Amino acid sequence: MIGAMPINEVGTTVYMSDGVRKGERIPRRPLPEFEEVANFGEAMSKHGFWGTALEDKNQYGPVAMMILLLVVATVTGTVLKLLG
Repeated sequence: MIGAMPINEVGTTVYMSDGVRKGERIPRRPLPEFEEVANFGEAMSKHGFWGTALEDKNQYGPVAMMILLLVVATVTGTVLKLLG
């Protein structure tokens, strides 16, 4: 079948691989280390804020990254307000 997505042995679609697929110019990177945790609090206690937000060690990386964005934006806005 032309244009079909590759399927792994479990039957799910493979989106990341080590090689370059037809029509792509940039090679894909291998899957990172990833560990499932029960909730955001467990993610923070097990991997820490930086490990969760910046190193994507669990599924709560995007949530921690949004919190980091909120903190950085608040600090930046406060500094700009005080200087301006």
